[in-house]
Amino acid sequence: MSELPRTYAIRTLGCQMNVHDSERLAGLMQEAGYVPVADVPAKAERATEAGDQGADVVILNTCSVRENASNRLFGNLGQLASVKRERPGMQIAVGGCLAQQMRGGIVERAPWVDAVLGTHNLDVLPALLERARHNNEAAVEIEESLKVFPSTLPTKRESAYAGWVSISVGCNNTCTFCIVPHLRGKERDRRPGEVLNEVQALVSEGAIEVTLLGQNVNSYGVGFGDRQAFSKLLRACGQIEGLERVRFTSPHPAAFTEDVIEAMAETPNVMPSLHMPLQSGSDRILRAMRRSYRSKKFLGIIDRVRELIPDAAITTDIIVGFPGETEEDFQATLDVVERSRFSDAFTFMYSPRPGTPAADMEEQVPTDVVKERYNRLIALQSRIAEEENTARVGREVEVLVSASEGRKDAQTHRVSGRAADNRLVHVALPEELSEADRPRPGDMVRATVTHGAPHHLVADSALAGELFEVRQTRAGDAWASHEARKAELQAEAEGKLPVSIGLPTLRVGA
Repeated sequence: MSELPRTYAIRTLGCQMNVHDSERLAGLMQEAGYVPVADVPAKAERATEAGDQGADVVILNTCSVRENASNRLFGNLGQLASVKRERPGMQIAVGGCLAQQMRGGIVERAPWVDAVLGTHNLDVLPALLERARHNNEAAVEIEESLKVFPSTLPTKRESAYAGWVSISVGCNNTCTFCIVPHLRGKERDRRPGEVLNEVQALVSEGAIEVTLLGQNVNSYGVGFGDRQAFSKLLRACGQIEGLERVRFTSPHPAAFTEDVIEAMAETPNVMPSLHMPLQSGSDRILRAMRRSYRSKKFLGIIDRVRELIPDAAITTDIIVGFPGETEEDFQATLDVVERSRFSDAFTFMYSPRPGTPAADMEEQVPTDVVKERYNRLIALQSRIAEEENTARVGREVEVLVSASEGRKDAQTHRVSGRAADNRLVHVALPEELSEADRPRPGDMVRATVTHGAPHHLVADSALAGELFEVRQTRAGDAWASHEARKAELQAEAEGKLPVSIGLPTLRVGA
């Protein structure tokens, strides 16, 4: 058996921006010669409950949005410390927003950490690991502003059939509860041509879905003086052959304009789904949050989107218990939620973040009051979501099959994925379906919805001999090719590839 390669594993905490950053970190590690630990079973088998996955290098890409973020980080690091003591040569790296905020304080509290890097210098990770190994001491490097735009870095995409494309980094808003602008910096936009080139490259590799990503996507263009740049970008994505689905996240209600709604409605591959963060339905609280819109404007956006895109599924973010929130303020939030009919809501109990204006505000709401309001909001949103999903029973859906959305698919004989409106759908397979005809991740499946639950749809029409159609796609081909290559790498690492005797061979599909 040949010597096993040095492996890595990345654990991502936080938002989609962190997920995309982790893809960049993975690309950097592979360019430096590291291999995902999942591709080396002999090392993956030594994984422990500490979450190390058996890797030689464990990278924690952190978030600092929630109050318990640091407690969670150091709890994870404490568990990894015992693993590192038993695994010679193991290294631990910490990146992301919490690393940008705490800097060398991470090593002070967890001296067994080998490398710390911030949000502005992802590219230094392999060099920091090598420096730490050579000097036998922690390497910490934090930049105050962006040095290398992440889009220029190598990338290992999590998915062969869908991908994130960053159109900007940073944020120019000053929401009093948010520390992201301090950690990610002011907004910097990429040129449209660069974005479209990356989208085209993804499609050329087999992807059929792309999500445009930014802290505030609809303010895109402020850096080069074009207020309609984002709607133009959406329309340009509609011209890319082979790109079937375009999504974006997250917009800001204050900057969400009519031209974007029209572009969504008029561009066939821009999906009828929208994430529109509300945060609070109380105008008084929105003012205290420095959210530069009010509930009337927010509801006007929702109404206009539904007028032009009747089947749009709209999701949101809501914070419960912001300082000074009264029962009247909270009722205003419930009223907006009832009126908006969100398909889903990401709800948070307010937690003060050091360094934000809200953390120093008086009238912090008692924890028991926040929890009680939070539970009421969850109950309301669950009822609305179930009603909206139940109303879809009998409708046909086209589902992009995912590799990881359905944890119970093996037991239930289903596949799972996202409908055009981004609802999660579990689709039953016909009993007589052969393995060769089974839809692959990246393929499309058409079926009829038979049940609606608060957080998903079920489409079991195949079990009654009714609608079930599979459309194999380039994305499914890309996934199959990726899996075949991964199996080949595993066999090579384990020394199981057949020994060549020098005869020429023809590799089909080469």
